[in-house]
Amino acid sequence: MNTPDLSNRISKGLELYQKAKTLIPGGTQLFGKRQEMFAPGQWPAYAAEAKGCEVVDVDGNRYIDMMTSGIGATILGYADPDVTQAVVDRVQRGSMTGINPAEEVELAELLLQIHPWADNVRFGRVGGETMAMAVRIARASTKRDMIAICGYHGWHDWYLAANLTQPSEVDGSEMIDRLGDGHLLPGLQPLGVPRGLAGTAVTFSYNEIDQLQRIVKAHGQQLAAIVMESTRSEHPKPGFLEDVRDLADQCGARLVFDEISIGWRLCLAGAHLKYGIEPDMAVYAKSLGNGHPMSAVVGKQETMQAAQDTFISSAYWTEAVGPTAALATIKKMMRIDVPAHIRGIGERLRDGLIEIGGRHHVPLHFSDHPEILKIGIDHPEANAIQTLWNVRMLDHGFLTCGGFFPMLAHENHHVDQFLEACEMVFTEIRQAIQQGDVEQRIGGPAKHTGFRRLA
Repeated sequence: MNTPDLSNRISKGLELYQKAKTLIPGGTQLFGKRQEMFAPGQWPAYAAEAKGCEVVDVDGNRYIDMMTSGIGATILGYADPDVTQAVVDRVQRGSMTGINPAEEVELAELLLQIHPWADNVRFGRVGGETMAMAVRIARASTKRDMIAICGYHGWHDWYLAANLTQPSEVDGSEMIDRLGDGHLLPGLQPLGVPRGLAGTAVTFSYNEIDQLQRIVKAHGQQLAAIVMESTRSEHPKPGFLEDVRDLADQCGARLVFDEISIGWRLCLAGAHLKYGIEPDMAVYAKSLGNGHPMSAVVGKQETMQAAQDTFISSAYWTEAVGPTAALATIKKMMRIDVPAHIRGIGERLRDGLIEIGGRHHVPLHFSDHPEILKIGIDHPEANAIQTLWNVRMLDHGFLTCGGFFPMLAHENHHVDQFLEACEMVFTEIRQAIQQGDVEQRIGGPAKHTGFRRLA
């Protein structure tokens, strides 16, 4: 039984991570980057360099990244030369002053050119805050409070309020995990979210139009917005998005599409353009700046002008690097069919894993979109199997996990090399499943279970 000790290979990173956990609650700023989400004590926790699709950790180990491309933020690749050149030039000329960057006007014009249904743009820098901005605008424009939610949209109070019971439902001291196992980490409660927000957010599931119909019937006159991703893990059923649009119109709520993760992957800009559905607002972040913080709310004037009737303002929303990176990223995507490239890469990897998994009797399943591929394992020991996969792929020079978001920097040869390594690793996984010793082979604890998004 092969259980190599990887701790020596990442000793510097492990020491740094242990120090971080004494200084930073949780150790990292993002759940999805905690070492425990991949292979506790064996995973490279810190990157020193990254270029294209290659990452070098602080111990000098080199890996090809076949994971989630900076958690979906680098659709072109790490340190893309065109984006980097534009950013370095802007930094050298100064990126933050007491007046505004002209680049944000050019970026607004470009986004509106791509979104002919929209009239106005407001900018932020990261996804969660920009979703909060969109919800604030929706509430201001409708003079209503309630939000109907489908999917995951960040950590802010407006969203986590869906996990609070109405005060009348409990004795004042209890909170119920309303989003349940479909959303938060097991046992994690929305502590710190004001209980007075109970009842301001209600949830429905993707492709379940009857659930939204019931919400609109019960609360239509109180709904400020219907907030959802146009798509993520699955295709919309025929008529689903059209029916959502109709329900929003019927009750006067604003339809807000969160395009933070899927945006720019299925087509230029948001997936809603591919499906032909016009929201009242669409929200972008992540890929918009290809690894540099930049986000935007694009919307119809009737809705967006309400931003002037409330207070939405932040100093670092006026720096110049974000818009500069976004302009360089979008202009490159206008020259190169990035969605076609990443679709081909994702399909090549998915089809290869289907073949290898089938031969080795490793029961894999996949989400609908190869451009933002989720990979699952249908087995009672799925967590341990995924951990063993993660650990063994490190030996072959690959970072892997339960998902793959292709980048422009990925080429066919990266996929082919990855699949060759998977062939060897799946041989062991098959044996481990047959012999019932998956956990013993890991060389440490199995990875933790991450939060699951409300469908």
